[in-house]
This record gives sequence, structure tokens and C-alpha cells, in this order.
Amino acid sequence: MNTLTREAEPNMEIAQVEEASEHHDEHHQQHPSGIKRWLFTTNHKDIGTLYLWFSFIMFLTGGAMAMVIRAELFQPGLQLIEPNFFNQMTTVHGLIMVFGAVMPAFTGLANWLIPMMIGAPDMALPRMNNWSFWILPFAFAILLSSLFMEGGGPNFGWTFYAPLSTTYSPDSTALFVFSVHIMGISSIMGAINVVVTIVNMRAPGMTWMKLPLFVWTWLITAFLLIAVMPVLAGTVTMVLTDKYFGTSFFDAAGGGDPVMFQHIFWFFGHPEVYIMILPSFGIISAIVPTFSRKRLFGYSSMVYATSSIAILSFLVWAHHMFTTGMPVFAELFFMYCTMLIAVPTGVKVFNWVATMWRGSLSFETPMLFAVAFIILFTIGGFSGLMLAITPADFQYHDTYFVVAHFHYVLVTGAIFSIMAAAYYWLPKWTGNMYDERLGKIHFWCSVISVNVLFFPMHFLGLAGMPRRIPDYAVQFADVNQIVSIGGFAFGLSQFIFLALVIKCIRGGEKAAAKPWEGAEGLEWTLPSPAPYHSFSTPPEIK
Repeated sequence: MNTLTREAEPNMEIAQVEEASEHHDEHHQQHPSGIKRWLFTTNHKDIGTLYLWFSFIMFLTGGAMAMVIRAELFQPGLQLIEPNFFNQMTTVHGLIMVFGAVMPAFTGLANWLIPMMIGAPDMALPRMNNWSFWILPFAFAILLSSLFMEGGGPNFGWTFYAPLSTTYSPDSTALFVFSVHIMGISSIMGAINVVVTIVNMRAPGMTWMKLPLFVWTWLITAFLLIAVMPVLAGTVTMVLTDKYFGTSFFDAAGGGDPVMFQHIFWFFGHPEVYIMILPSFGIISAIVPTFSRKRLFGYSSMVYATSSIAILSFLVWAHHMFTTGMPVFAELFFMYCTMLIAVPTGVKVFNWVATMWRGSLSFETPMLFAVAFIILFTIGGFSGLMLAITPADFQYHDTYFVVAHFHYVLVTGAIFSIMAAAYYWLPKWTGNMYDERLGKIHFWCSVISVNVLFFPMHFLGLAGMPRRIPDYAVQFADVNQIVSIGGFAFGLSQFIFLALVIKCIRGGEKAAAKPWEGAEGLEWTLPSPAPYHSFSTPPEIK
């Protein structure tokens, strides 16, 4: 929010930049290059880069699985794959997109940006930072290798409901449990690192209410991760012992309860949804003011709204379970809490729109993605309100309406914000400006195809088409063809993004320290590309 006191000390910035670049050269002499640089690095920028590339590879992998699903659903009847393999694709697609694409991308952005935004030289726990990244490829290697086992990979949905994941699951369930444990350990270590860095390493004068909103949203996200990841660990451990060690936590015959599984899982699962969207709010809160050439409207209300979303996220888990036969009182409680959480979310949308109101707007690619995020994420929010109405939920539950809802939140929400962030900070990361024309082509291909892909799913769901089923009634054939075409187009559009990023890394027009006219924040006081150590001397904040 507050930049350096440039008026008072015009030379301070230059001195700092020179010192940073000297440090940069010095470090390049003593740091290993090649593969060793990436394996042993403790530098927040290198680790951020590793996370971002890993998440993009996982995004393409999960996307390929989505293409298999859409190819099978192109026509009614069983065309290409066995129903069991179809179930494996829906399960592993979900797990990869949640734990392999969205969460590591946000962690990569946190690694790159938080030290630069708060005036710190690096993350607080650099060795743990390296470790938290390098266990991730092993977790996903284990998960993907399970697909090649006899009996196939996990086939019970990414929510792994018991008894599908216990009594009826394939032998590869042990690998699934092990990989989820490793992902959870990585997330907890990353979150602890973020909290310690923000609490202890802010530049002098950077009070809590001067923190950039991206830092605030990540701080709150980190607390959510630390709170709910152990719940997931407990759930998968109980699944493991039910399947292999004869316990019966979720088996009614042994005194357990399969509905208890859903309560425990969603107590993790609903805050998890906000873990995947809160950092997006921080990104959009950085981009919208920049391209509106205005200060963010209602900064403090944004901070309080984010905090209240985090607290309320622990009180809404059972809205996923309205059809399990809960007492009416419980259904009413979760219905009202779910509607209440829409209020702070609405505050954010209002503040972004108010920031743009009468601003001097320009629509570079980051702003296009940010505006698309605001409009399309709001559509996802409205369908979420529909799902919150208990009696109506009996119609929507387990249909394609739910698929449409959460993909509007997670694709046009989380993924679009990550793309907006990549375009916005690429000049700072690479030192080169990206190709604006290619960026706009990527945006328009993505935004059109993503709506062709997900919007018709609302109508499929309202008409009663169930999700996670490889075959469907013939009356849904035409709409499913349209949806599949949208899916293939959206998947292919992402290769434009890949080409753009590679082209930007390899060269192009050199970026200024502050390539965006309206940008504010400490990261724009550093040269582009950012030096190896962000701030060897902490800047003073006015």
C-alpha cells in the first residue's frame, strides 16, 4: 500500500538497487548453477518459480484427464473407456487440480511476492521452504503411479466418501492415502513459513494495516491451512485403517457411521474451498487499483471481510450434506450460515467495482482477467446461494449444477486470478514485457471457451443429469456435445499461455522497475528482474 519515502530521500532507492545488484553478483559466484541450483536452493524466488512451473505441469496433467472425461461424454453410451477408468479420471482430475494445480500456484506466488511486498530479504524458514516444495513431486508421482496398479487408481471421487473408499476401493488406496499425507505436510510447512515471515520480517514502519491485501489474504489462508490440513490427515488415516486394519470408523456393522465420514471430511473440505479462493481476492485487490489508477476502495473493510469469511468457513461444512437426513434445526443453521458468508464476499465485489468507478481504466491482459474474475466468480457465488437453500438443494444435489457451480468458483475464480497474477508480475520476474497481443488472444480464447464449457452445465443439472456417471440419457446429448467442444477449446487455449511465458522468459522488450503506471507497493521499487536477495537492507515505510 505505502511505497518508500521517495520524495524525502531520492538517492536511497538507487543506493539500494546498486547494493542489491552487487549482492546479486556476489551470490551468483557462490551459488551452484544447473540442476544443483534448483535442488538445493533456499532462495524464495527460485522456490516460487519451482512451485509455479510444477503447478502449471499439474494443471496440464489434470486438464488432460478432464479431456478424457469430456471425450467420453461427447455422445451418450459408453464410447472410449470403461466406467471404472472414467471414475479414476474424475477422482485423479479433482485431486490434481485442487492439490497439484491451484494450491501450489498460490504457494509459488506467496514465495515470490510476500518477501518483496513486506521488504524482507527472503522467507523466514528457507530450508523448510525447499523441503516443502521437493516432497510435492514425489506425492504426485505416487498418486499417478497408482493408476498403473492392478485394479487401477483411486476411483471413488476426490471426496473419497466411505464406504466407496474403504469397503469397495481398489488396492491402490494405500498409495492415495500416502500421497495425500505428503501433500498435507507440504501445505502445513508452507503455511507455517508464510505466517512466520509476515509476523517477524516486515520492514520497519509496515504496520498491520499497511500490509498489501495479497499478504493479508495469504496470512489468513495460512491459518486456515494449519487448522484444517490435520483434519484431512486424520480422515485419510481412518480410511486407511478401515480398509487394511479391520477398524470400523465408517462401517455401521462395526458400530461406525458412514455419515460421520462426510462431517469430518467437509469440516476440512469447506475451509479448503476458501483456501483456494482467498489469495485470489488479494491478487484482484492489487490489479484492479493499478489499472483503475486509484487507491483500493475500502481497504480496512476488505481485511475484515477476509477475516470474517475465514471464521464463517468453519460453520458451513454441512451444506454439502443436506440430503443425508440431518435434523431440520441443523439444516436451518447451515442454510443461514451459508447465506451469511455471501455478505463479506459481496463486500469485496462491491469494493472492486467501487475502485473501478470513475477510475482512469485501461484493459491490459491482467485487468481483463481481473474483470472476468469479478463477473464470473460472482456467477459462481449466485449459484452457491441457490445450493444453500435446503429444500431446493434436493433438486440440485449430485447433478451437473453442482459441477457448474464449483468450476465457476475454481476455474473462472482461482485459475483466472492466477493467470492475472502471472501476467501482472511476469515483467518483475523475468525482466521482460510479455507479448500483449498474445496475452489478449489467450484471454479471449479462454473466457469464451470456459463459458461454453461450464454455463450449459447449469441446465443439464436442473434437468437432472447426475455427475460422475460415464453414460447419460439421450435428451442430454446435444448440450453435452457443446460442453465438450468448449472443454477442448479451453484446454488448447492454455498452450497459448505456455508459448507466451516461454517467449517472455527468452527475451523481449526490457521491463522497467515499475512497468505498470498505477502500480503501488514495495516490489515495484526493486529493479526488473528482481535481484537474488530482495531487500538486504529493509526499506523504511513512511
